[in-house]
Amino acid sequence: MKIACLTPSNIPASTANSIQAVKAVHALAALGHDVRLYFPGTEPVSWDELVDPYELSARFDLCPLEVKPRLKRYDFIWKGVRDARRWQADMVYTWLPQAAWLAGKSGMSAVLEMHDRLTGTAGPLFFRWFLGMKQKKRLLVITRALQKRLEKQIKETINPDILRVAPNGVDLERYHGLPSSSITRSLLDLPEQFTAVYTGHFYAGRGVDLLFKLALELPDVAFLWVGGKPEDVTAWQTRVDEAGLRNVTLTGFVPKMKLPLYQAAGDVLLMPYENAIAGSSGGNSAEICSPMKMFDYLATGRVIITSDLPVLHEVLNTGNAVFCPPNNVDSWAATIRMLRSDPAQARMLADQARRDALQYSWQNRAKTALEGME
Repeated sequence: MKIACLTPSNIPASTANSIQAVKAVHALAALGHDVRLYFPGTEPVSWDELVDPYELSARFDLCPLEVKPRLKRYDFIWKGVRDARRWQADMVYTWLPQAAWLAGKSGMSAVLEMHDRLTGTAGPLFFRWFLGMKQKKRLLVITRALQKRLEKQIKETINPDILRVAPNGVDLERYHGLPSSSITRSLLDLPEQFTAVYTGHFYAGRGVDLLFKLALELPDVAFLWVGGKPEDVTAWQTRVDEAGLRNVTLTGFVPKMKLPLYQAAGDVLLMPYENAIAGSSGGNSAEICSPMKMFDYLATGRVIITSDLPVLHEVLNTGNAVFCPPNNVDSWAATIRMLRSDPAQARMLADQARRDALQYSWQNRAKTALEGME
């Protein structure tokens, strides 16, 4: 099929929404489809600019669209759907309800992928129009929790025939054949001791305060913090230094291609989300999220310790992770000590995590999105 993908994300960028969009599009191309990616931009973007940062192999066309500042998103949507139609696309794949509806009105089938609640007045309106259009369509949501939120917003049940739940994914090949934690620490010149790893941003709600308190509570455990914006890394490094902590290493930004090695350095991998995480559209994204790091962690084959948020139970369970109350330092510290003292239990959890990761490849996700649409 000829698939035109429309994302409002900046390309290239290191943000989660940019990475997720490119990975979803790349998976469509990897399945053998003829794919174009439309995104806002004034300058051409070369394939070589994306290959390494996003780890791409299956080629697709890059189509930046210059938009009028006053019209912004609507100008982008109109131009993207117009160009898709001129290209004679069979389908529009988008993260924008307005674009999905316009694609249907233009005679193309549409896949609408949703990661957050509907916003403003226009969002719910176009979403309802999309659900009601006669053209072939698919609604893809990242969690059941999000499905329920959307249904609550529009005050109706979504037709199960068009609905698919597809959590985010992982590039499984990046995690094949990782060395043991001990060997990885040697490769990265890290201390040879029991290590807890966190990868991701240091934004509010991500639980970095808990990481800091755990480092104070567990001086014999090494903590590796991977990621963060430069200003956040600097601020936290200052706090770590002022507290005299010698068991915390902050790496700053690590290229995505090297991230599996840093994750593999851990004996445990931490997901210390708080009960409230500010979402891009407001509200609490902790209720509906599908963190990409969760799938990376599964594929790493290490023990996952996670905050006990209801939405995370859609993927994680007591067979592949250990749950702790958010912000409860005592519980998290006790869990780390327990896993350190029981390597057999840790190995069982880690092995199950790796097995469970196999179902979450990006290509499997793309197949779910296109099921019945070809």
